[in-house]
Amino acid sequence: MKLPSDADASGRDFDDQELALLKEVINSGTLNCTKGTQVNTLEKEIAEIYGIAEVRAVSSGTAACHTAYAAIDPEPCDEIIGTPVTDMGAIAPMLYQGAIPIFADVDPVTLNITPESVAERITERTRAIVATHLFGNPCDMAGIQEVAARHGIPVIEDCAQAFLSECNGRLVGTIGDIGCFSLQQGKHMTTGEGGFVMTNNEAYARRMRLFSDKAWGYGDPNPDHYFLALNYRLTELQGAVARAQLAKLRGVVSRRQATAAAFTSLLEDLPGLTLPSAATGSTHVYWKYPLIVDPNVLGGADGFGAALKERGVWCAPRYIQKPAFMCQLFTERNTFGKSGWPYTARKAAGLDEVTYDEAEYPGTRQGLARVVVLPWNEQYTDEHVGFIAGAVREVTEQLSSRGAGLSGAGSEAAG
Repeated sequence: MKLPSDADASGRDFDDQELALLKEVINSGTLNCTKGTQVNTLEKEIAEIYGIAEVRAVSSGTAACHTAYAAIDPEPCDEIIGTPVTDMGAIAPMLYQGAIPIFADVDPVTLNITPESVAERITERTRAIVATHLFGNPCDMAGIQEVAARHGIPVIEDCAQAFLSECNGRLVGTIGDIGCFSLQQGKHMTTGEGGFVMTNNEAYARRMRLFSDKAWGYGDPNPDHYFLALNYRLTELQGAVARAQLAKLRGVVSRRQATAAAFTSLLEDLPGLTLPSAATGSTHVYWKYPLIVDPNVLGGADGFGAALKERGVWCAPRYIQKPAFMCQLFTERNTFGKSGWPYTARKAAGLDEVTYDEAEYPGTRQGLARVVVLPWNEQYTDEHVGFIAGAVREVTEQLSSRGAGLSGAGSEAAG
């Protein structure tokens, strides 16, 4: 069976609503958001849905993260704590702002950072904590907020995969000091590329709006370029598509949740699998559907994923393959030319060198070795769910009957 894909129209919710708003933009002849109406209206509509004071639309999820980091304005060599299980687009902007990424460990089942690990990483140079709600499953925000409050540190929520997810009755993105969202092709709502940031903090709001538009003080009595900043504006064309997508967002999320619940019910009796679930008081919105595979029963993620692909189910064993800090950017300090900055600046200032030792991340190692990420989108039907569930059941029964755990344990130890 050919499954709907979020890479094309088969897995996305596009129709005449997007075309009508795009036609308005083309007919207006104004494609730039500084003179148009679509992006400004989009920001207001998002703010209303989320009950938040300020929303700023930007050109990508990476731009959203960068704008959030710029809002807190770290000094060179300050530290920002985040997750090693995320897209590099959430990490690289830390370095561009002169901050050094510090990675907390994750829970091996949810692959979200834990409050305990965050607390262990805090130093006098910690400037912010980034809580990434992976796969649409919220972090332990109460615990992370408690740690942050003890040290007076702001919390930035990375909600790229968690549109309309809730944690203790609040939408993620509104719990911390700043929320970041992505409108990339595969997200719950999409403009191909795009994003937005949100906050209730007036100082952060002004700095985010300035930073995403070259720090020019539009509307100020004596505007100037106040500080070093970039152009991360969203176009009116993207704003039009985003507005149509936003109107469908609740339906998209509820359809994903319904099919995921049906899928879970078909797999609950299978040995060696841990199925995704949200903590009490939280809601999962299923950007993707992660399976945790017990290597002692099923042999680990690689073999399980390969067997699923043979049966026509695309999947991503290990998700990102390795923790972010094991990428060449970090192992060779390939930042700005051959300088190794800001790591070398930290050393020159007489501060302790930052190193990333894989042994300090047992939850990350175990989680990546065991996770198999299944695709998920709003166009799945009961037939699609049944097909995927049948493949998972077949692979599970085949591998568990072989006693595959003997070979899987070594695979996980290798990380």
